[in-house]
Amino acid sequence: MDHYSAGYQVGQMNLQDFLSNEELDATIDRALAEDTGRGDVTSEALIPRDLAGRATLLVKEKGVLAGIEVAGRVFHRADPSLKVDVLIQDGTAIRPGDIAGAVSGSVIGILKAERVALNFLQRLSGIATTTAQYVAETGGLGVKILDTRKTTPGLRPLEKYAVRAGGGTNHRFHLGDAVLIKDNHIAALRATGLNLKEIISKARRNAPPGITIEVEVASPREAEEALQAGADIIMLDNMDITGMKQAVKLVGGKAKLEASGNITLANVRQVAQTGVDFISLGTLTHSYKALDISLELEAPFLKGLNLD
Repeated sequence: MDHYSAGYQVGQMNLQDFLSNEELDATIDRALAEDTGRGDVTSEALIPRDLAGRATLLVKEKGVLAGIEVAGRVFHRADPSLKVDVLIQDGTAIRPGDIAGAVSGSVIGILKAERVALNFLQRLSGIATTTAQYVAETGGLGVKILDTRKTTPGLRPLEKYAVRAGGGTNHRFHLGDAVLIKDNHIAALRATGLNLKEIISKARRNAPPGITIEVEVASPREAEEALQAGADIIMLDNMDITGMKQAVKLVGGKAKLEASGNITLANVRQVAQTGVDFISLGTLTHSYKALDISLELEAPFLKGLNLD
């Protein structure tokens, strides 16, 4: 899937649009192998093999849910006999006391999968919650909140899915999604004698037909130069509010503008009010706080398994 050529990825959220079931299973299996490769010696030493029960995924903190389907699949991969009930869908606002899902069956199986399931659920919900905070802070201003490629290695599809669950929009998924001419590209090519206009023109000539051309600039003057060279999107990198306003005025709606760098919840609305089209934030996927969700075994439901 090309996530970028028609602009930034928007629309209905679907986990299978981000990775196939086979890719998801491979990701989960690696996580389970990391945690249970030598078995769960505690549960195996203490818990009767025929003991069954029910556990719930208890929300302990206000936020936005993401990863409930992933967590359910962890339980199934750890023990296919476990039954998982999803009670709250991804993208839903949650609060302390909510039950996101339940799992029933072998207690050993439940405990074996517990940490891996929660690791995915807590972290993806943390990303969704952080994203939702930025989306809410810029509400009514017509700006899109974007993620970046600053993701956990191997988990990019899931983390970008979580951004969407929080109401955000996906930037490039990988280096092949679009041309994005950044400061190091510019520095390397200026050393060969090319100016910014010539660099953008070279990208247009050599890149695949129809692909988006974005360029990073550090000043309103460079933004105007990038516009004249035909850039589709101009990234205002670490520019102050005054500079952003000047760039917006100079570009005059003839190209899309993306603000990036040193943007926080405290100043994101002010950035949005400059008139930029997009705000990209690495913090969505590298500086979020995992949401507090726990697995609670319900003792009254404990019963023996029929192993015949």
